[in-house]
Amino acid sequence: MANVLGIIFFALGIGVTVALHEAGHMLTARAFGMRVRRYFIGFGPRVFSFRRGHTEYGLAAIPVGGYCDIAGMSAQDEFLTPEEEPYAMYKKPAWQRIVVMFGGVAVNLFLGFLILFIIAVSSGLPNPHADVRPRVGEVTCSADQNQAGELGSCTGQGPAGQAGVEPGDIVLALDGQPIDSFTQLRDEVMMRPGQDVTLSVERQGAERDIPVHLDTVKRLDAQGNLVDAGSIGLSNQVIDIVEKHGFVSAFPATWDYSVYVVDATVKGIAQFPSKIPGIVASIFGQERDINGPMSVVGASRVGGELVERNLWTAFFMMLATLNFFLALFNLIPLPPFDGGHIAVVIYEKIRDFIRRLVKKPALGPANYTRLMPVTYAMAALLMTVGVIIIIADVVNPIRLFG
Repeated sequence: MANVLGIIFFALGIGVTVALHEAGHMLTARAFGMRVRRYFIGFGPRVFSFRRGHTEYGLAAIPVGGYCDIAGMSAQDEFLTPEEEPYAMYKKPAWQRIVVMFGGVAVNLFLGFLILFIIAVSSGLPNPHADVRPRVGEVTCSADQNQAGELGSCTGQGPAGQAGVEPGDIVLALDGQPIDSFTQLRDEVMMRPGQDVTLSVERQGAERDIPVHLDTVKRLDAQGNLVDAGSIGLSNQVIDIVEKHGFVSAFPATWDYSVYVVDATVKGIAQFPSKIPGIVASIFGQERDINGPMSVVGASRVGGELVERNLWTAFFMMLATLNFFLALFNLIPLPPFDGGHIAVVIYEKIRDFIRRLVKKPALGPANYTRLMPVTYAMAALLMTVGVIIIIADVVNPIRLFG
């Protein structure tokens, strides 16, 4: 039941995020005297709607998006009536049009910041500058595992201790292969029973290579059988990087972490195309990349897992990340994204500036009909990729907890 509630809550969170994004467009448009025809959550057939003033508000059957229909977004708006003509968006100054298109993005950035701020003062935010490299906590001996998965007793120093590894050393690499976590180190060591390896560590700012002869111990494999495995005799030093803040100190801390999330989101969007082949392969049984893209379906399922385990902080941090993603994804300078509309306005200004330099008259609003092939192509591409990711999230979903 908790899992189902988590799915519902996260789906609602996505719906509220989209609704507020479109409200950002609507409110800024009205502030500049533009006419808003429709404000809808979802796409497809109308479920219900009502009218207030000149605007129809409604809910559509497919609640995975939304739209705000502003009269005269382009000079080619075939539905623009004579009564709406004075309030047409394309007739407004360029800076006002840009602000309106940026209105939804600004709302998502603010929501992401606000959610992280509340987390900072309630449960604490991770410090993005903390050194999270694998650090040696203890130098231990090597013990065998029994059929029940329990470790037996052992005495003395293990391979790492005998070789000179000390608590506090930062593990950099094993045989030249970079090590990012103790889990990775454990997996690499287990595959090399009785072998000689070179462990690269950092101690007091200096790097050094330490030759280590691995022990051979008994470990359970994935099938529950005891097999020979390598052991190095090290344990991880657990570092708490989460810091709780007061009301004042939460502002710079939240800003700092927001910049970190935005940077990671930009990198993720840049890597998005390269992730698609892996998503397609996962539909046919290949292991799903836990750091790969998810649809609304997949994100809601993960939200359900987090609520089921009472991990509300992670739940809301994922919702904050979603807001940053939606904001930055919409800034892609291609139609039909908000960034595409902003790019057109900037193009108009640059074009007319150059024409004035050569003593030619300004041309006014751009002809959006020339961009329709690009718009249709992008819409088709987004729908295709979206369907692929949804299928992957159904047949082979990302699971945080196995």
